[in-house]
Amino acid sequence: MFYFNIMSEIKKLLIMLLYCFTLSNTVLAGYTPDILDGYEQRSIQMKPDREGEVVCTLVRKPLIENSKKAVLYIHGYNDYFFQSELGDSITSYGYDFYAIDLRKYGRSILPNQTATSCKSIDEYFADIDTALAIIKEEGHNHIVLMGHSTGGLISSLYLNERKGDSEIKSLILNSPFLDMNMSWFMERIAIPVVAFIGKYFPDWVVEKQGFSSYAKSLLVDHKGEWTFNTGWKKPEGYPKTAGWIRAIHQGHKKIKKGLSIICPVLVLSSDKSFPESEIWNEAYKNSDIVLDVNDIQRLGLKLGEKVIRDTIPGGIHDLILSASPQRQTVYKKYKDWLIN
Repeated sequence: MFYFNIMSEIKKLLIMLLYCFTLSNTVLAGYTPDILDGYEQRSIQMKPDREGEVVCTLVRKPLIENSKKAVLYIHGYNDYFFQSELGDSITSYGYDFYAIDLRKYGRSILPNQTATSCKSIDEYFADIDTALAIIKEEGHNHIVLMGHSTGGLISSLYLNERKGDSEIKSLILNSPFLDMNMSWFMERIAIPVVAFIGKYFPDWVVEKQGFSSYAKSLLVDHKGEWTFNTGWKKPEGYPKTAGWIRAIHQGHKKIKKGLSIICPVLVLSSDKSFPESEIWNEAYKNSDIVLDVNDIQRLGLKLGEKVIRDTIPGGIHDLILSASPQRQTVYKKYKDWLIN
């Protein structure tokens, strides 16, 4: 009897040590100063994938004392979190602010990886699960997800799968990527064909680079007012693979069939789109030149039963990078949504 009691206690100790070791490589890693002034970050080791080691990176603004509310921001494609003005604004509303650089993006890109590569949108769900676990452990029970562009697609599909999380109170979408902005032939014929091929040849490069006009409309060295790491957010974009096309196409098919997100959803976009080319046009500074805003507004209704849609006249694709009058309108709508 004594032997079995001892063995039982040793087994419990080994399980506890294994649990602590696992957490030390994930949610219990400490924060360090971030590249953004006034922010902190923690790199989180995730389960390895087909390319090997994987991390995601959680960024936060130091916490408000006794706050139980938080926003988690999820960036778009060819992107990472650099919009510190957004975080500063959110904390002024009484919410703690977090952002995640998903695996193979921004702060989370590792030497062994193909940046932005994925074969399915749900590869990112583990990153979001882990970020939310940390946010809850840090005392928050009222959480709002916020997604921009592809981050809007990811967060919408995530919440459709995680309906039981009562601590996620709402979803804010900034120009969500709910459909391709292409011709009828490309969307109905070419993209499905490439997506099919992507199941078997995911690393096939379909497009080496895109236009750089959107980046030029943002960068202070060109036509904009922002500074960001052009090694992480490339002006001409990353090469797009058939595997990535398949992942996005599969996500878009789910959107078009209709989701059943339980919590309230705010869908924001510009009031107009404009086609992008390499020739500069002043319309690039007051239009969405990446997505079709009509698609955003139309498909936004398919996300759930509690969807509010609105537009920002003169806004650009990333609404919080629009000119000051437009982005102040965006912040006002965020504030009204968060505190009412």
